[in-house]
Amino acid sequence: MRIAHIAIWTNDLERLKAFYSTHFHCSPSARYENLQKKFASYFLHFKDGASLELMQRQDITEAPVKEMTGLAHFALEVGSNEQVDQLTAELEKAGVPIYSYPRTTGDGYYESVILDPDNNKIELVAAVH
Repeated sequence: MRIAHIAIWTNDLERLKAFYSTHFHCSPSARYENLQKKFASYFLHFKDGASLELMQRQDITEAPVKEMTGLAHFALEVGSNEQVDQLTAELEKAGVPIYSYPRTTGDGYYESVILDPDNNKIELVAAVH
């Protein structure tokens, strides 16, 4: 079994699609729209087969402003420790907010954490062998 996709609500579907497509080389699907429900979405496909579903609906407008029960972050395995360092530096140079810089965590992961344009936390992790 594996996770097929993770879904994220957004107020700016095109901005989030551009962010993930540009920085993580995702291939977007065609835009899906359900005019009756005022819903639109894209699936963004990573090279390894995992996907993100970006969704927008007019009645969903508020984002949490603090930690809360529920999805805290998702992690993208980017390769080696050096690749975590390199991608973090590239993203920072591009103006992406860095939540925490590369480090080895107490549970043994080498990671950094960035924020997407909607302040979703994304861990960039080195492969664990």
